[in-house]
Amino acid sequence: MKILAIDTSCDETSAAITEHKIIHSNIVWSQSSLHSSFGGVLPSLAQRQHQERIDFVVQKALKNAFPRHTIYGILHTKIDAIAVTVGPGLAVALAVGVNYAKDLALKYKKPLIPVNHIEAHLLSPFAQPKNKMLKMQMPNFPTLGLVLSGGTTILCLIKNIGEYEILANTADDALGEALDKAARLLGLGYPGGAILEKFAKLGDPNKYKLPVPLIGDVVKNRFSYSGLKTAFVRLFESIKNPTKQDIYDLAARFQNSAFKHIERVLEYQISHKPYVISHMLFGGGVAANVELRKRLRKICKNNNIIMHTPYSLKLCGDNAGMIGVTAYLNNKMLNAKKLKAKYGGKKFIESVDINPKLKL
Repeated sequence: MKILAIDTSCDETSAAITEHKIIHSNIVWSQSSLHSSFGGVLPSLAQRQHQERIDFVVQKALKNAFPRHTIYGILHTKIDAIAVTVGPGLAVALAVGVNYAKDLALKYKKPLIPVNHIEAHLLSPFAQPKNKMLKMQMPNFPTLGLVLSGGTTILCLIKNIGEYEILANTADDALGEALDKAARLLGLGYPGGAILEKFAKLGDPNKYKLPVPLIGDVVKNRFSYSGLKTAFVRLFESIKNPTKQDIYDLAARFQNSAFKHIERVLEYQISHKPYVISHMLFGGGVAANVELRKRLRKICKNNNIIMHTPYSLKLCGDNAGMIGVTAYLNNKMLNAKKLKAKYGGKKFIESVDINPKLKL
């Protein structure tokens, strides 16, 4: 099953060619530098940039995977289905990708598979690079799944592919969003999570005091970062003329408190499960943070759990490669005829629509 996958969920325009779990090409064109002066994603700008770039990105993904074929020939003879992110995400951005994918599916008479962006982050550790099969031990279900990104903070139980039980969800802000806002307050720009991580390595996490979210809360089925952000603003404003070392220390303190919250919820859920969990999948933009990976891997090791992360940091952020792999994993038992019966036909393709608030 060769899939052309498309993702325009926020501020990355991405297209990929996948075959089963293998990613043959994965093109990501980021708009982050264009949005940095606004301190966040400007919807109208994101929509315009997606519209200007999507055709180029899709064609580049196709040519990278099939260099000796024409675009017309590839779509007719090499591609079995098209997959596209339908949500969650920024509505005007999602619409660009969905409308483009629908046009291609109708023109070339291909099945169109709608994909949940959160599920794709969750299953991204299953992806395999071309020309090198990774020795990933397949998890025994049920297993844990953790997605930490700019818009999602979810810990779930994966009973099987496509069957999920939410164990802990965010009550307000996502972890990635909180890290970006802390970085912006410190003058580190947008997106700032990766820069905050670099600064935190040079700081003392114990110099300043910040609360760990919900530290006294007996309920361990939710995440919350609004209170931590408010406390961080007050702490920053209390420091007159902060030095560069102060910025390093503040970055280290905020990151430490934010990560301890994730650790506490994970440890609680592991210890209160009535059955043995032996694996955990960890995806999303924040999964690229080395310090957080180290902390969570330690918790997993102490509980005899194998933690799986994407094989490349590129797969932690928004990308179409994980969209294609997720489309395959949810339909791997279907042959070409059944795939077309389920996702093909003009009526079905025209019915595919965006869902900006789609849940896992």
